[in-house]
Amino acid sequence: MTIQPIGPPAAGRLYVIATPIGNLGDLSARARDTLQNCALIAAEDTRHTGMLLKHFGIQTPQISLHDHNEASRAVEIIARLRDGHSIALVSDAGTPAISDPGFELVRAVAAAGLEIAAIPGPCAAIAALSISGLPTDRFCFEGFLPARGSARRERLKLLEQEPRTLVLYEAPHRVQETLEDCVNAFGAARPGAVAREITKLHETTYRGSLGELSSLARSDADFVRGEIVLLIVGATLSAAPADGADGHGGALDKALAALLKELPLKQAARLAAQITGARDNEAYKRALLLKEQLASH
Repeated sequence: MTIQPIGPPAAGRLYVIATPIGNLGDLSARARDTLQNCALIAAEDTRHTGMLLKHFGIQTPQISLHDHNEASRAVEIIARLRDGHSIALVSDAGTPAISDPGFELVRAVAAAGLEIAAIPGPCAAIAALSISGLPTDRFCFEGFLPARGSARRERLKLLEQEPRTLVLYEAPHRVQETLEDCVNAFGAARPGAVAREITKLHETTYRGSLGELSSLARSDADFVRGEIVLLIVGATLSAAPADGADGHGGALDKALAALLKELPLKQAARLAAQITGARDNEAYKRALLLKEQLASH
């Protein structure tokens, strides 16, 4: 005699699954098994994911989950998870929720106290960073910059003194304009890289100064084709502006660079402020930035 369990079924699990960004061979065996065995796949574009599933002979049903329906889908998916059904979340390419839909769903499922598991794999930002030749110990992922020129330039201005390597996504039809804005924001000599069509047949990585990359974008027709990741080396002591917000930037940096070698950070900042006439909080913030840069070089 079979004894039926009493009470509701054990809740299912949400699997956040990375899918190929170009080469189908990058879908892991674990990802394939999970897609095959889940009750449902929540896909950014069911037609796009349908081609991937067909290639691997996977017949799991799909529902769409994109920017315009994510909130309502989350309610439905949570109900299914509570009924004991495990569900896979995928985007069109790469890792869900990284400049793709998925964040709202993951947050809602976590808030509901349900289990979430990552099945890691391709991510264009990490892949591009690993082959860029730029510092990888610390980096800042900015995703897509604003499409409007004025908003984009304002955002770049805020990133001018970011010491970590910048990793950006950009649409091919905007990359030339964005590189020109980067030259104006960071200077033509700042090193960078552009990786396009990663893992695909025409994968190419361009390395050089922002000025050189901007020139290539104007002269090389292939440069502005395909999926693009733009990487920019972080600000360094040599890239510091001649003047800060209050006109003390160059002198303040020189004073701090010398004092930080001999004194604790707070004492160096206070003394540098007295020497240069900078505000105490300005000197302290700059000292923190310079100490971080010195430690990473």
